[in-house]
Amino acid sequence: MHNPHHPHAPPMRDGVGPSCVVLPSQGQGSMLDFLAQRLPVVTRDEWLQRMQAGDVVDERGEPVSPGRPFEGSLRVYYYRSLPAEPALPFTETVLYQDEHLVVADKPHFMPVTPSGRYLHNTLLVRLKRQLGLPELSPLHRIDRDTAGLVLLSVQQRTRGAYQALFRDKQITKHYDAIAPWREDLVFPREHMSRLEESPQFFRMQEVPGEPNSHTQMQMLEVARSGAWARYRLMPITGKRHQLRIHMAALGLPLRNDPFYPVVNDPPEGDYSRPLQLLARSLAFVDPVSGAQRMFESRRRLRLED
Repeated sequence: MHNPHHPHAPPMRDGVGPSCVVLPSQGQGSMLDFLAQRLPVVTRDEWLQRMQAGDVVDERGEPVSPGRPFEGSLRVYYYRSLPAEPALPFTETVLYQDEHLVVADKPHFMPVTPSGRYLHNTLLVRLKRQLGLPELSPLHRIDRDTAGLVLLSVQQRTRGAYQALFRDKQITKHYDAIAPWREDLVFPREHMSRLEESPQFFRMQEVPGEPNSHTQMQMLEVARSGAWARYRLMPITGKRHQLRIHMAALGLPLRNDPFYPVVNDPPEGDYSRPLQLLARSLAFVDPVSGAQRMFESRRRLRLED
C-alpha cells in the first residue's frame, strides 16, 4: 500500500496516489522480470510501457528501467491505470469541509474507493483531485449502488479519533429506503441475524448462529397505491449489505436491488434503475472539537404510486 509519509514517495497524480511494492531481500533477473511475476494482473507489456514512460520509480526517486537488475529490499512506486474506465453521468456534492473532515453526498452508481473497473470515477479519487487532499480517506463506506452521505478524514493525525466513532457505535446513521408494503408486518421493529459471505463472493447471506448484525426499522409512509412504502432504517452494526439483506428477509426487498433476493444486475451503462436506498443522515459528537455534528443528504427518494 502507498505510504504518503514516506519522504521519497511520488506525489499524487490526478487524484491517484502511487502504489508501492517492497522487493524481497533476495532475487534475480531484472526489475521488469520481478514486477511481471509478482503483479501479473499488469501484463509484462504494460509494465514495459509504464517503465518507458517514467511511471515506475524507486524510493530514491530514480526511474526504474526495464533492464535494471533486481535490487533487494527496495521500495518501488508505480501508478495504477485502467485502459477503459466507465464514465459516470453523475457528480458528488461536498456538504462540509474543515481541517479534519469532509462530508460528501454521493450519487447512486459511484464507488467510494477504487476497485474493479473504477479508479478515477470513484468518490475518493474525485475528491482528492477536486480538493487537493492527498491524505483524504473514507471513515466508512456505502455500496456503489447506495446514494448519500460519506464521512472522510482529511488528515492521518486525527483519523483514529473519528474511526473510533464507528468502532464504538458512537455515531447515529439513518437511511431511507423504498420497498414493498406488507399490512401484516408491524413497525417499528428490529431485525437481528448472523451475516456471512455467500458462495457468490459479491453477496452476503443470513445463516444460523449468534447474530452479528442489528437494524432498527420504521415505516414512514405508504404510497397511495398501497404497493410501496418509505422506510427509515437505522443500522446498529455495519455489516456489508446489511440493510438490503434484512429487508429482503422480511419479504421487503428494496426497489431495484440488483442482488437481493436474486441477482438481477443491469447491463453496463444502464442507470435507469437506481437502488432505492439513501444514506440520509449522520449525527455524532465531534471527538476533536466536542461540537455536536449533524449532516443530512440533499438527495431524496421518490415514493411513486
